[in-house]
Amino acid sequence: MSAAEKIGMPEDKVIINIDKYGNTTAATIPLALQDAVESGRLKKGHLILLTSVGAGFTVGSVLVRWGI
Repeated sequence: MSAAEKIGMPEDKVIINIDKYGNTTAATIPLALQDAVESGRLKKGHLILLTSVGAGFTVGSVLVRWGI
């Protein structure tokens, strides 16, 4: 079960790109943002949650209002 499923987030609200790029570590979030913009899923004014898990159980999240 994915983290999105655990919190009840609909699949259409999640960008998954590992199948397209592989494990890109630090570039995952910027690549996902670009994919979302190019596909029209991310537009000015949208509220987005960016979350990442790194080596050594490092975790970070930020809630952003998209303004571009």
